[in-house]
Amino acid sequence: MKNIKVLGSGCRNCETTARLIQEAAAAKGLSIELEKVTDMAAILGYGVMSTPGVVIDGQVVHAGGVPDRKTIDGWL
Repeated sequence: MKNIKVLGSGCRNCETTARLIQEAAAAKGLSIELEKVTDMAAILGYGVMSTPGVVIDGQVVHAGGVPDRKTIDGWL
């Protein structure tokens, strides 16, 4: 099971990113642990300066803007 964190303030783009990740995982039949991180100190701790950010299994894979479905599928 992949541990995925969506980093952001809870803005529309952050919510969209989380939803797209959930939909992509469901389409592939994958079980994921999805967490939304809104604490700015924690976000900065990952070195992410623009949100939404995505962290998979402890590694930052994306920062800034909503990732497209093809990119998300590649992460999964």
